[in-house]
Amino acid sequence: MDYWAEYHRWIENAVIDQDLSIELNNMTPEQVEDAFYRELAFGTGGLRGTIGAGTNRMNVYTVAKASQGLADYLKKQASESGQECPSVVIGYDSRIKSDLFAKVAAGVFLNNGIKTYLWSELLPVPTVSFAVRFLKASAGIMITASHNPSRYNGYKVYGADGCQITTGAASAILSEIEKVDCFSVPIDTEPEVSLIGEEVLAAFIEEVKNQSVLFGDAVNRDVAIVYTPLNGAGRKPVARVLRETGFTNITVVKEQENPDGHFPTCPYPNPEIREAMELGLSYCRKTGADLLIATDPDCDRCGIAVKEDEDYRLLTGNEVGLLLLDYICRQRKEHGRMPAHPVFVKTIVTMDLAERIASFYGVETRNVLTGFKFIGEVIGELEKAGREKDYICGFEESYGYLTGSYVRDKDGVNAAFMICEMFAWYKTRGISLIEKLNEIYHTFGFCMNTLHSYEFDGSAGMVKMQEIMNSFRSGVKDFGGRKVLACQDYLDGIGGLPKSDVLKYQLEDECSLVVRPSGTEPKLKLYVSVTAEDAQAAKEMEHLIVSDAEHML
Repeated sequence: MDYWAEYHRWIENAVIDQDLSIELNNMTPEQVEDAFYRELAFGTGGLRGTIGAGTNRMNVYTVAKASQGLADYLKKQASESGQECPSVVIGYDSRIKSDLFAKVAAGVFLNNGIKTYLWSELLPVPTVSFAVRFLKASAGIMITASHNPSRYNGYKVYGADGCQITTGAASAILSEIEKVDCFSVPIDTEPEVSLIGEEVLAAFIEEVKNQSVLFGDAVNRDVAIVYTPLNGAGRKPVARVLRETGFTNITVVKEQENPDGHFPTCPYPNPEIREAMELGLSYCRKTGADLLIATDPDCDRCGIAVKEDEDYRLLTGNEVGLLLLDYICRQRKEHGRMPAHPVFVKTIVTMDLAERIASFYGVETRNVLTGFKFIGEVIGELEKAGREKDYICGFEESYGYLTGSYVRDKDGVNAAFMICEMFAWYKTRGISLIEKLNEIYHTFGFCMNTLHSYEFDGSAGMVKMQEIMNSFRSGVKDFGGRKVLACQDYLDGIGGLPKSDVLKYQLEDECSLVVRPSGTEPKLKLYVSVTAEDAQAAKEMEHLIVSDAEHML
C-alpha cells in the first residue's frame, strides 16, 4: 500500500468523526506509516486493533467497510441457498466507541436490506451467540476487544450456529471486504434499528441458571462474595443470576462497577493479571469475603481468588477448570445424570491433567486448537449427530469456561455462577477450593502450566514474530535439559484439525512447550507444561525450559 497517498486520501474524506480529523492532522511520519502500512487484519476473530485514524485502526470507516463486506457475503450466501433475506444480531460492550461502532454497523446492514437486531444495552459476548440462535439470525457481531487495554476495540463475527466464524467463512468474508472502498459506504450513526429486549435476555439468564448440577443438594448460599465486572458488561447479568439463585451476600467493587472503557483502576482489564484483581482483593480483605469473582470487559472470561491462610490466592484458569470439571463430573455421577457417552473439550494448550480427570469419570476428552470457537464447533458437531446433551463442559487455560450448549462461546456469566455454586457446595461440607485442588493433585499427579507473552508491535514486529517461528522450526533438540521427543507442527493440520501456526514440543518427563503467535494481539506466546514431584521442583524445571525458549526470542 502507498500509505502516504492513502493518508492524504483520509485527510480529504474522513469527516464524519471529528476525533479522526484531529488525529490525522497531527500525525508524525512514523505514526502515518504504522496507521496506514496495511489494512486491519480480518480473520476468524474478526477485527481487533487500536482505536484511531487509518486503515490499520478501529474507526467508523474500517467498521463500515467490514460490515459492507459481511453484508455482501450474507446476501450472496442467501442468494445461493435460496433463503429469505438474511438477518444480523449486534452487541457491544463498555469499550470506547463500542456503541458508536455498533450503530454504524447496524446502519450498513439496514442500508443493504438486511434485518438487523441490536441489543438495547451493553451486554456480554455470549448474549450475541445466544441471540443469534434464539432469533434464528444469519450472523452476529460483537463490538469488543475482550481483555485488551483501553486503546483497543474490535469486531467479532459469529455464524448462524452461534460459533465464531470458521477459517473458510473468514476467508470468504475477507474477499468481500477487500472489494470495498471504505469511503463508498454510507455511514449512519443513528439508524432506526430493531432493539433486542428483555424477553431474549431473560431466556439467556434462565439457560445459565439451568446449568446447576446441585440436583437437590443442600448448600449454604450465604457465602460472602466480592464481585468486580472490571468496568465492563458483566455487572447486570452476573448480579442477576447470582441474586435469582440465592447468592445475596455480594459486595460489588464500586470503582469498577459501572461501564467505563477507560478502565481507570485497571489499565489492563484482564482477570489473568494480578494488577487487575488488586482492588477486588483489597475489598476481600476489608470485608473478609470468602471468594473474589472478576469478569473481563466483555464478560466471556472469569477469574477468581480464594482465601488461603490469612490472605487470598488467585487461581489460574487451568486450576479453576480442573475444579469445575471434577465438580461437574462428580455431581453427575453421584446423581445419575451423566450421559451415556459424555464429552469434555479442551484446547491443546490447556493442562493435560484435565484429560486424566475426565478419563477417571469415564468422560471422553476432545482436544482442539487454541480458541473457544473450536470448542463451539465440537458442540455443533455433537448437535448435528443428535448428541448435544453429551457435552458436559469445556474450558481453555485463558479463563474461558462453558458448561452447557445454549451458547457456542465461553461465557463469564455461566462461569461466575458455576464457580459460586461449586464454592458454596464445598464450603457447606467444610472443604476449601485449595484443599480440593490439592486432593486432585494428590490423586492425579502434580502439574504446572504457565503462559508467557512477548509483544512485537508494528510492521517490524510482525516480521520479527515470523522469523522467530521459523527459528523454532529449525530443529531444536532440547529445552531446559529435557530432550525433544516429538515436535507437532500444526501448520500440517495434525489430527484433522485446521492448519494453524502452532508448534508443540513433547519433552522428556511428561513436559511440553507450545509456541504460537496470538491470533488477536501482536504477541508471541509460550505455554509450558511441567509434571514434577511437587510445586518447587515444577517451578525450577519451568524456569529452565522458559529460559532456553527465551534465548530464541
